Amino acid sequence: MTKKGDGAERKSVNVALQGGGSHGAFSWGVLDCLLEDGRLDIAAISGTSAGAMNAVALADGWVRGGADGARAKLHDFWRAVARKGRFSPVQRMPWDVALGNWSVENTPGYLWFEAMSRTVSPYAANPLNINPLRDVVEHEIDFDRVRACDAIQLFVSATNVHTGKLKVFSTADLSLDVVMASACLPQMFQAVTIDGTPYWDGGYGGNPALYPFFEANRVEDLLLVQINPVTRDTTPVTATEIQNRIDEITFNAALLSEFRAIAFVKKLIATGKLGHGDYRDIRMHRIDADEALKGLTAASKVNAEWAFLEYLRDLGRSAAQDWLDENFDAVGVRQTLPIEEELDKAPLGHPRALGHRVREFLAGRPRPAAMRDQG
Repeated sequence: MTKKGDGAERKSVNVALQGGGSHGAFSWGVLDCLLEDGRLDIAAISGTSAGAMNAVALADGWVRGGADGARAKLHDFWRAVARKGRFSPVQRMPWDVALGNWSVENTPGYLWFEAMSRTVSPYAANPLNINPLRDVVEHEIDFDRVRACDAIQLFVSATNVHTGKLKVFSTADLSLDVVMASACLPQMFQAVTIDGTPYWDGGYGGNPALYPFFEANRVEDLLLVQINPVTRDTTPVTATEIQNRIDEITFNAALLSEFRAIAFVKKLIATGKLGHGDYRDIRMHRIDADEALKGLTAASKVNAEWAFLEYLRDLGRSAAQDWLDENFDAVGVRQTLPIEEELDKAPLGHPRALGHRVREFLAGRPRPAAMRDQG
């Protein structure tokens, strides 16, 4: 398949993929567009939850057949998710289908699972720890191929249940358990144990983790694919809306903390207090789903209908194409995401105020053949 970018200038980027249930199909669309366009070489990917699944699917397919193989594997993976989803008790009601409403928040199945997840431990409600998504990942992803992918570095995050610290697993350490740990919501599934340590969803500590890119490679452009909104214009009033907003704030907190650390490092480099040769002067870019998904509720994250996943994929492709049209020339030159605005232009403060967090951020240096905790 001929890429649009054949013969054009090629640039390298690192990519960070957020998690967000079936909304991860938006990120699938973004990746599909970038791979088809062909002008951006993806040097490394950091992913959490659905972002981790997109990352390993891309790597598996890349080893099979380059960019075209990666696009095919991403399609096959999400198609398998939809096939498994046909047996889910959480399905849209007929009137929702007729009205084009993708949400399932008012369906009996969703309301039952929502109530159960708030009141009953998964160790009691699901003692056999059945997880249909695990079957999909195990069947669709060849982790031997993933670990053999040397063209693209991978980083997958999970949260250590005992310490609350984020652990980043690099390519050589990736496995079915690692990916399922990264996507393990504790209200729904039992913790995933790896080498004797239990892990929950990586979103609690990094959604996604950005610090690995400081020393992963020499690439200074970082493209964030963000599917969870940082801000909302409405105030939640129902119990479900309140809990959903709490979850969004929780999963974005670590990302905003890393934004602050990156902004602080950039400030130190700009003022000559840090050498550019010592630390990466990260140029941030972002493709977000705020506009594309603004009409969807958080409950739609559990909708795995193929038509919905295709819809999200197409939204992601469109958003990526718009971003390429507007910002490709800026890659390698300047950042297009003013992260200071994401922090409401709050002053970064005296170095002592952020010193501890920045030292932690800069100390997070994943080793190629080892897993390490990041506090």
